[in-house]
Amino acid sequence: MTADARSLNPWRRLGYRLLPGDAFSYLLHMRPAEWPIMTAHTALGFVLAIGLRPALQGERLGTLLWALVIWVLLLNGGTLAINSVYDKDEGDIGYLNAPPPIPRRLLAFSVLLLGAGQLFAFTLPGGFAAAYAVCFAMSIAYSVPPLRWKAVVGMDWLINMWGFGTFTPYAGWAATGRPLSLGHGLVLLAFCPLFASLYPLTQLYQFEEDRRRGDRTLALILGMRRSLLIAIASALVAFALFGAAAKVRLVQWWQWVALLVALAAWLWVLVPWYRRRDGLSAAAHQRGMYAALTAWAVTDVAVLLAFAW
Repeated sequence: MTADARSLNPWRRLGYRLLPGDAFSYLLHMRPAEWPIMTAHTALGFVLAIGLRPALQGERLGTLLWALVIWVLLLNGGTLAINSVYDKDEGDIGYLNAPPPIPRRLLAFSVLLLGAGQLFAFTLPGGFAAAYAVCFAMSIAYSVPPLRWKAVVGMDWLINMWGFGTFTPYAGWAATGRPLSLGHGLVLLAFCPLFASLYPLTQLYQFEEDRRRGDRTLALILGMRRSLLIAIASALVAFALFGAAAKVRLVQWWQWVALLVALAAWLWVLVPWYRRRDGLSAAAHQRGMYAALTAWAVTDVAVLLAFAW
């Protein structure tokens, strides 16, 4: 580990003091900055299953926490660590600015995380273990040669929209062991096109580094204009599915308002971004990505109000 990487900010310096050598680098490559987002999205499915009031009262909290350890720390952390092994990024990447050099045993560490998570997943209901197994397989196919679907246009998009978009909240739901209803199934399905909207936005600020490395990412192939148009269209499809779920669930008028506020948040981010796309710097595109993540958080709140009240 170089001195420059260690001295980027006080938090990172503290981390290397507490976990000397390369130990803190292993943790950084699990990208803990993403854990709050993964935690919230997984917990959303859990709360949809048991209801908002029981969740706020701490019902089955132990089950939720155990599911989060398995899904967020072991599956997601292992997935991002193994991704770092094969990407060898030098510039900023999602949830990790100035990534440290790859520790020598990061591959073995990431496989250990993923394998332990699969074993622990069998302590929860079958739906959770099955979802973990599917995402485990997709994680390997996404990053590891010879498949390395991350570099195959369209496959990277499909894996992420299903893996994070739908399987992650489904894992939270499945951890409760409760059967999935039609209305709630439509809600979980809607997150698939919603992540289809978000995914190309995560690549727009990495155009030059991806081009230099030779990765043919979705955003590079589509270009800036079509990437943003697809993002807008996918968001509209997602909210059409939320609307269909709302009709099935017979939600009240104020719950419809919550969903409309979430839709407005997405359009507030995406439409101006599309209009100004050609004049934006890489840093501005990165800020746009984080604005879209804020719209995602607004959507999570709206979904809870509409479908878990």
